[in-house]
Amino acid sequence: MSKPFYITTPIYYVNDRPHIGHAYTTIAADMMARFHRIAGREAFFLTGTDEHGTKIAEAAEAAGVSEIEFCDGNVAKFKDVWTKLDIKYDYFVRTTSERHLEAVRKILDVMREAKSDDGQEVVYSDFYEGLYCKGCEKFMTEKELVDGKCSDHQTVPEKVKEKNYFFRLTAFLPTIKEKIESGELQILPDERRREVLGLLNQDLPDFSLSRERVKWGVPLTFDPSQVAYVWIDALSNYISAIGYADNETEFKKWWYDSEVVHLMAKDILKFHCLYWPAMLMAAGLPLPEKMFLHGYFTVNGTKMSKSLGNFIDPVDMIEEFGSDSTRYLLLTQYPFGLDGDIQANRFVIQYNSDLANDLGNLVSRVGKMIAVNFNGKMPSPSSGLAGMQDLMKLTERAPGEAYEHVKHFRLSHAIATGLNLVKAANKFFDETKPWVLAREGKTKELGGVLYACCEVLRIVSILLYPVMPNKMSELRKMLSLDDSTLTLDHAATFFDQAVGATIDVSEPLFPRKDVKKKTEAKAKPAKSKQVNDDNLIDISDFGKVKLKVAVVLSAEKVEGADRLLKLQIDAGKGKKQIVAGIAEHYTPEQIVGKKVIVVANLKPAVIRGIESNGMLLAAKKGKKLFVVTPDGDLPPGAGVS
Repeated sequence: MSKPFYITTPIYYVNDRPHIGHAYTTIAADMMARFHRIAGREAFFLTGTDEHGTKIAEAAEAAGVSEIEFCDGNVAKFKDVWTKLDIKYDYFVRTTSERHLEAVRKILDVMREAKSDDGQEVVYSDFYEGLYCKGCEKFMTEKELVDGKCSDHQTVPEKVKEKNYFFRLTAFLPTIKEKIESGELQILPDERRREVLGLLNQDLPDFSLSRERVKWGVPLTFDPSQVAYVWIDALSNYISAIGYADNETEFKKWWYDSEVVHLMAKDILKFHCLYWPAMLMAAGLPLPEKMFLHGYFTVNGTKMSKSLGNFIDPVDMIEEFGSDSTRYLLLTQYPFGLDGDIQANRFVIQYNSDLANDLGNLVSRVGKMIAVNFNGKMPSPSSGLAGMQDLMKLTERAPGEAYEHVKHFRLSHAIATGLNLVKAANKFFDETKPWVLAREGKTKELGGVLYACCEVLRIVSILLYPVMPNKMSELRKMLSLDDSTLTLDHAATFFDQAVGATIDVSEPLFPRKDVKKKTEAKAKPAKSKQVNDDNLIDISDFGKVKLKVAVVLSAEKVEGADRLLKLQIDAGKGKKQIVAGIAEHYTPEQIVGKKVIVVANLKPAVIRGIESNGMLLAAKKGKKLFVVTPDGDLPPGAGVS
């Protein structure tokens, strides 16, 4: 029996209403928790809200309400959206709750008494002078600024000098590095792991544990004039919600005896992968097993922004597509974990293609033929049908493959496993031509085809339930199935449905949407340049270019060239060297280990005195450049066409 599964999202800051960035992470966590449950594994899913800090106090003052009234109003918005998206969390933590405050006070007191390996106090008092961004609620270095401003908020940080309590982060960094390198603490995907190790190679300072000037927060028990630093407060939610301060039995179960997974976007990497493990070690607590940091997304090629008019409100998507289809569309835009682009202007097209045409049409065709030819009752199965063995082999493999994808955070791949069964069933339906069998009176063969298609739909209803729970429950009712067989074990068997069961497909599962109706969740497509026909090339010219998958083995900056990196790559025929102009966008640590696409048949060129044997493919949007990476587990040397 697998140990329990404990998954968390970050707690979301309540200074604004929820957007699809919040929804994306939360839907992903909900899908994983549901999938582990149908696999027979006990799961606990935590989400919640971060409600302290200067920004909240200032927003409340501007709104003319108290801080807690302001928080209550915005928390209600988050809970409302999660209800509309059918997010089934087990606990919703609020940092203003007494339960959480008690846990924060406890961990502060424990850390206050802790000593480092060399006998120094983990928490100590000192003066801090530095640049502080109120938007980020953190101190920043000059290196982190762009033109003297915070890149996220475009504001000049204020210079602050105050007496704070500090956390001796430096005492724990060597141990954290050892645990990451040994795999005891897994940072995923591997690109994020390398990024954390890169941070550990820098001269990281101790960090402020408290703030003197912040008033809306958790006062330190040992110095009420100071308020706990926002990350001390916020990160503690992962243990406060499961009984750190008030329920020892539950806390041991979910923190000591479970697989603990923190899921988040990569922008909070340092706090989760360095600060949080150090805090836990200081408090004498075990570390989480895994941290998965997914990438950023753009909307139609542009960073999501209210001012640009491409802000997507999840409520608008739910009104347009329903909760299940919204969940599906957000999780299938690009491979989970990577940076990607949400093509909001293609939502309707994808909905019609994947859900209305492929899945919905299969349900309608099979249901209609059973209604007409078998009085709406499940016909008997039949063996020996052409294509039947191939279909059964595919369905037998699918549950295990889908679960492996989920366990390794390949959520879009897991969903595709279910959709591939739908495509296979449609192919089987078309090739066996049940309408011809009906016309020729071949009732046994006709029944066998329809039974087989219903079995695929039954299995699909299990595999896609974690991402589309309501629609898959609706499909199961159409097949006269209840939740007692909504398990992965039942997905691994064929011929499981009862002959004679009522099959009632009176309404379309996914009604088609009007493509011409441009309801794009208030998202505008990015402007694109017109193609100049004079620049078009013949297909034979393009055919001369050989594109190969390669893995970057090592990277270093080219001396005297700000834009160039010298890369050693493996494109399937041993090591080769290329020079790429990506140094302004990727550090050597960020590019090493990446799979990339290269032009493999270029004549050697000498760049800054260095021989380059190929060219790296990259895409550019505005001032940002992105290396093109292949999807899937393609080996070095695989051809790209």
